[in-house]
Parts: sequence; C-alpha cells; structure tokens
Amino acid sequence: MVRTCNGDWLISHRDGRLSAYAPREEAVWCRAEHHPGGAWEAAPRAVGGAQRVQPVLGVGQGADQYAHLASWRPTVPGEAGLVHTTHFRPLLAALDWTPLGHPNKTGDRTGVPAVAVDAEGRAHVFVRNAGGGVSMRGQKERGGWGPWRDLKGRDVEGELAAVTRASGRVELYATSPDGILRWTQAGSGHIPALDEAPLKVAARPGTLRALATSEEHVTLFFTDETDTLCAWRAGEEPVALLTAAGPGPVAAVRCLIEDQDCTLLAQCTAGGRVAFAAYPTELESAGAWWTESGPQLPPDAQVSLTEDADGRVVAATLSPSSGRLLVTRRKDEPGLALRAWQEV
Repeated sequence: MVRTCNGDWLISHRDGRLSAYAPREEAVWCRAEHHPGGAWEAAPRAVGGAQRVQPVLGVGQGADQYAHLASWRPTVPGEAGLVHTTHFRPLLAALDWTPLGHPNKTGDRTGVPAVAVDAEGRAHVFVRNAGGGVSMRGQKERGGWGPWRDLKGRDVEGELAAVTRASGRVELYATSPDGILRWTQAGSGHIPALDEAPLKVAARPGTLRALATSEEHVTLFFTDETDTLCAWRAGEEPVALLTAAGPGPVAAVRCLIEDQDCTLLAQCTAGGRVAFAAYPTELESAGAWWTESGPQLPPDAQVSLTEDADGRVVAATLSPSSGRLLVTRRKDEPGLALRAWQEV
C-alpha cells in the first residue's frame, strides 16, 4: 500500500487559520498558519502524541470545524490497528491517538480509512475489512466509541469516499466490480445502510470524491473506464463532465464566482501540474474545461481545496515523500484568478 491521504487534508479551522495534514515516515504531520492568511510554520509537527503510525491517513471535518484523523498503527509483527485523534485548533496539540482496534479483531491493515463527522460532531471511521466489505466504528453521543459494525458490501476496491450531507447525515461510497456502492443514514445516530442495488457503472477504483452540493443532494465524482470524469446524484443518471486530467480523485469545493454558486474541481494531471475546472453547481450541462496552473510536481503529489476565513478559495499541493507544501489563494478580483504558488 502506498502513502495515501484520503479526504480533504487542507482544513480551515474555526479560528480562521489553515492547516495541512500528511502521513510521513512513522507519524502524521501538520503545518498551520500562524494567523489567518499569514505565514506558515517553518517546519511540520507530529500530531497525536509519540505513538508510531503507518503512512496512511483519513481526514474528516465537522460543522464545528474540528479535524478528525484516522490512521493505522503497528501492533504485533504482521498486524495493525486503527487509531483516531481530534485536532481542535491548529497551533495546539491534537489529542493523543485513541486505539480503535481492527474491523476483524486482528490482522494486518485492510485499506485506507475514510472519516466523516455528523451534525453532532461524532466521527465515523470507515474501512474496508478482510472480507472485502466495509466496516465502521462511530463515536457515541456521550463519549467513547461504539462497536465495530459490518456494513456489508463485497469486493470493495480502492479508497472509500465519506461525506456529510447538509442535514448532518453521513454517507459513504465505494467502487466494486458490480458498480458504485452507496451507504446512507436513515436519521441521526442510525447505522449507514447499503443501497439495495449498486449504480451499474464501471468506475475506476481510487477516483471517488463526494461533495454536498445542496440541501438535498450529494454529488459523487468518479472517473469511468474511458477516462471521463462523471458526476452522479442519487435518483439521477451519471453525467459525463469532461475528460479526467489525471489518474487520481478530484478535489472539490463549492464557492461563489461572480456571485454564482459554483463547484470548483482540481486534479493533479498526468503531466505533473494542477488543473482547475469550475461550473455552476449541479448544472453539469453548462460544461467545464481544465486550466493548468503551478509548477511541475512530484509523482506522489496530491491537491486539496478549501475556503479561508474571508471566503477565498485556497488550493494546496503536498508531496508525502518530500513534505513539500505549495499554496495558492484566489485573488481579490473578478473571476477565478489565483495568486502565484508559494512553497511554505
């Protein structure tokens, strides 16, 4: 399993500062702004205490803007267990890693975790299990964690995509040879249930990204076997949006462009740069096209998007192997013009 970060690893915290998270070597590292829009820390800091973890990471964020992180830690030779921490403020230490155990009680790591946080601020940690399905462990209303729960599914491939709807309910998506699997909550505190039938499409594993795009809908982005980036909302047919710029998942954020609600996508290209595309939210028929930006990046670079305290889009790229973090921010002018990329 390669170094992998699953979820939006560029976080805007409730105090307005940004932080970026990445698995490196035997720790999860964080770098943060000293103040909103200002200079960043000169060097990254390990989060979660001194406990050694493996180079995979799932990131989620709730309405309270706290960051929830999940990773694997080695236990005995050939085995691992999941751990979780919460980071309340970027320049404060995160909580120590809390052991979550293994979805199959014992064994080696089974997949990259995905994290979503419900309206009550409770984290849900999802991971593929040894049987090829999905398991979940969630925080309880009054503290602590509930048991591991088998959410079913079979032949799950690639990384999971977890998301929180505008209602605060959690959803999960996965790819399989049968199509895209979807789990939804019937209500707050309910266990996410698998849809009766998968979406019959051939989605490439490792390309899923889910975004809440309205009060009613989540839009799932995925790349099909023809390298077409598609958008899908439950109850509708998938829509071909444009040719994927690169092999991995897109980063996605809703933002205002010329006072219009738009969805901005970013993807690391096959040529090693970042490509951006925007279109009116949930109006894929309006069309979209890629515009490349920034310098040449290492092959393992990933991109993430968020909005800062002033509502400006911020994009960041991070190479887990080198730790090189580059950031750009939208200019204070019409359109989607970005400032020059800067290494921080």
